[in-house]
Amino acid sequence: MMIKTEKILHLKSCRGKKVRVVREHYLRERVPCCSALCPAACDNGGQLLPGELTHYVFPDVGVVVDYQEVLEVGELRGVVFTQTACQAVQHRSGRRKYNRLRNLLKDPRHDCVLFANEFQQSSYCPREKGESQDKWRTRCVYSAAVWYHNHLAGMMDIVMITEDQDAVAQYSCLHSGVYVISVQDYLRDFWPVLLAAQELYSSISQALQQKESDGSLREFPEHLPTEVLEAGIKSGRYIKGTLNVNKHHKDAFIMTDGLSDKKTDLSYGVLVYGGKNWNRAVHGDTVALELLPKSEWRGKLTALAEGQEEMSGRENESKPMPTGRVVGILQRNWRDYVVTFPPTDVARSQGRNSQRILAVPWDRRIPKIRISTQQAEALQDHRVVVRIDSWESTSLYPNGHSLRVLGRAGELETEVQTILIENCIHVPPFSDAQLREMPINSPENPWRMDPAQLAERRDLTDHLVFSIDPLGCEDVDDTLSVRSLGGGKLLELGVHIADVTHFVREGSLTDLEARSRATTYYLADRRYDMLPAVLSADLCSLLGGVDRYAMSVLWELDAHSLAVNKVWYGRTIIRSSYQLHYELAQALLNGEQAEVLELSNLGPEEKDAKLAELTQALGMLTHVARHLRAQRDKGGALELEGVEVRAQLDEERNITALVPRQPLEVHETVAECMIYANHWVARKIQEAFPHRALLRRHPPPRQEFFTQLVDSAEARGFTVDVRTNKSLANSLDRAVDPQDPMVNRMLRMMATAAMSQALYFSTGLESQDQYYHYGLALDRYTHFTSPIRRYADIVVHRLLTTAIDLDRGSENVKAFASSKDLEELARHINNKNRVAQQAQKLSTTLFQCLYFKERDPQTDQRCVADAVIYSIRNNGVLVFVPEYGVKGPVYLKNRDEQVVGAGQDGSCEWLSGSIQPHADHVVTTSSCGSSTFRLFHHITVRISVHSPLFHSDSLKLEIISNRPHRTAEPQQPCSQGHSQLVQEVRRLAEEAHKQAQEAGRQPKLSKEEREYGQSKTPNLYSLMEEVRELALLDLETVALVCATTA
Repeated sequence: MMIKTEKILHLKSCRGKKVRVVREHYLRERVPCCSALCPAACDNGGQLLPGELTHYVFPDVGVVVDYQEVLEVGELRGVVFTQTACQAVQHRSGRRKYNRLRNLLKDPRHDCVLFANEFQQSSYCPREKGESQDKWRTRCVYSAAVWYHNHLAGMMDIVMITEDQDAVAQYSCLHSGVYVISVQDYLRDFWPVLLAAQELYSSISQALQQKESDGSLREFPEHLPTEVLEAGIKSGRYIKGTLNVNKHHKDAFIMTDGLSDKKTDLSYGVLVYGGKNWNRAVHGDTVALELLPKSEWRGKLTALAEGQEEMSGRENESKPMPTGRVVGILQRNWRDYVVTFPPTDVARSQGRNSQRILAVPWDRRIPKIRISTQQAEALQDHRVVVRIDSWESTSLYPNGHSLRVLGRAGELETEVQTILIENCIHVPPFSDAQLREMPINSPENPWRMDPAQLAERRDLTDHLVFSIDPLGCEDVDDTLSVRSLGGGKLLELGVHIADVTHFVREGSLTDLEARSRATTYYLADRRYDMLPAVLSADLCSLLGGVDRYAMSVLWELDAHSLAVNKVWYGRTIIRSSYQLHYELAQALLNGEQAEVLELSNLGPEEKDAKLAELTQALGMLTHVARHLRAQRDKGGALELEGVEVRAQLDEERNITALVPRQPLEVHETVAECMIYANHWVARKIQEAFPHRALLRRHPPPRQEFFTQLVDSAEARGFTVDVRTNKSLANSLDRAVDPQDPMVNRMLRMMATAAMSQALYFSTGLESQDQYYHYGLALDRYTHFTSPIRRYADIVVHRLLTTAIDLDRGSENVKAFASSKDLEELARHINNKNRVAQQAQKLSTTLFQCLYFKERDPQTDQRCVADAVIYSIRNNGVLVFVPEYGVKGPVYLKNRDEQVVGAGQDGSCEWLSGSIQPHADHVVTTSSCGSSTFRLFHHITVRISVHSPLFHSDSLKLEIISNRPHRTAEPQQPCSQGHSQLVQEVRRLAEEAHKQAQEAGRQPKLSKEEREYGQSKTPNLYSLMEEVRELALLDLETVALVCATTA
């Protein structure tokens, strides 16, 4: 039964005029109370408050708005958030804080619920005439607390916490069993051992007091009202965008797709120069800005900046570009920040009150944050997590409060946790409730397959199935199989993926946690799994010699043309015969002696037979993968180059070496099979669900992003056509310097840097011409092959399972989320993937610094390396160090106005002189004469570590010779990369076919030519053998386009 009433709202129009709005409001007699003690049999769906607690807590509106972090402490249980308080957070604190509150209510690890008090007939309180909004909201919360106590028949005491002392005096004695006290008293009396919550409360209280006591002298102009900003954006007077701060210079940019103006070309973005023009906007905020007059436009800074030093002066700027200033904030993007408290002498120099500290953020793009604390001396040189509370126009810096201490700056664990927090990565241990959902697998109670699953699934345990992964891999997502059928006329290629969705039911606690994490986070010395270890490293992992559930795709191929005859998708049971690592698989392909662990206990004859069977399968797989790559090459697939370095650790996690990844053909073999499976699954789910499929697209890069690539190639005498992916791929294949393979590698790295990010999306919100994957040259693509470590693959598995059920005519087909919900999920996964990649990169940099930090750069030869110049700046160059996979600046002009001069033997020193930068080279002039540093030239650098107190360590590269490092290996001009090999074989085959047609007959083929589709000589095998023989002298690498990064 519902009762109709009216709710009166006092709002403001877009012109600032007050408007009185009357809305219908419906009250109900029965509203879910969400308590396990409910005696009235309420319709309580979802999470319930436990009945064994001593009390329930009702926070007042002011407490929820100002002290939400305290309420998020896990030990505080039985918290009831009223609808009144949640709506206040939404209206007063912004979307970000409101979303955090919503996520808290959804989190099963916190015992808290939402009570819809404004729809409950007995707890609803209409606002009285003349009553302030704050007083009315406090009365609403108290009324809800009283109703709760009465509804539970007095079985549970209720504590209402508030910061309003008048409310404490008014309500504390009105109702027996309902206690009204302050937050401080509640924490002190009910949770005396919860010191972290008490310290957090104290920190927030001091920050709020600081906000009230800020001076009246205005440091920044006031932000314009929201309605003025929205009207100005609509009319074109203001520009909306996200503020992206440059971490090396005091400038920022606004970049928005499709940004345009009637009189000004804004396609390259808008520059916001200097902190005053940012007007209290922080990196990541969505802002409205106003263009400055053309006379005040500035250019991008082109000089290298050492640390935080500003390289000022118009001579260090590019040509002027549109420049603006922030006039308002549309959406704050504040998050948790890691700061470092300065030493005591620095803190005291900041002002009279040493308890108000200007803490320095780890992220250089964030301004200093004023923290009020009583622990300034204890926290000096420590990393602390803080949040920004406010930034008034009367303050040069934002005010914030501390949340928790991570540890002393420079310690490994502190720096790793800093990387996670700075990238908003939250990976707590899996809860007991989540682990209870897991199947049991122990020596006493081993896991067994379900007989019903055995009956439903296709049994592939008699197939030769094997995995190829990095050495020591535990989470084996994928396995492969290939066999000959029909007397050699057909081939069957199989890709078998761990069936994670069998164990992770949609909507379960494990599924919600996996959805929240979205991916497994890989750092240099550890990983944080998306799924509990019993799944990721055991029951889902396709380990060797045990039966496992799988999702399989099987292709029947013509053995000669490799054309697809038919495709089968389905759930299977497999048993992996071999768990190979990349180096072992490559050794077997090369015909080298290698020990296969699974064959070690067999007799000589049986061992030789099985080894021959495995080697033949690997050869067939490689043959198929070469064909698949050649097909994609025809469509314009790109062979890109990345920088991948692995930190080699000993048993005590000390770094012993930096090992660049050595590309092997087997890497690309596995990648091609995974790409092929992802492509065919994308086709399947898109055809089954045209408007609700999760695919992955790679938009074409913006043409202006190729400027460095085109100019650099031109400086070396090459022409790069970037109009299409095919023309770009062909140009990169031709841009080869026979004397220096690093030239082509650097050009491919520039092309990689210009690429846009590949993104997940819902097919219902994009037109079909937007599905295309630019890098892989495929019309449809998704991720299917790594469900243990990617949540997107779990979603795709569920879509594929439903599509298979539809093909079978099943009636119990589960409905999926709407296209809008799927797009929201895609955005979440895209964001998590981005931060995972950034965290992995920062972790690698951290361990690179640790490696060199332990060595004396003046005496240790490992600190001296060859470097290649890839970009010119006004005061130096940017270089790449292939041996360690390091990129960084090399200064040719220092703060003392000295420049690098090179002697007759190439050795460099700092001398008085001048520097003259050009497009493709830079010239220094000193008493030694002139020294020229050109793009792609090799120089020798010394590597050391710069360790600032407030920020992360960084590598410092110093030039010691303008010649290549003497230990650099000689380059062989005769070797070819993978793409050249494929093109050579394809060209020879086409020429042979053309000659045969001109002769009016087909060429007579040998048995080997008919079976493997290769000419006798030269063929791909002989060319690969030639490359293998030269491998020790050849530094040119085969760049990969792996499915995991596609």
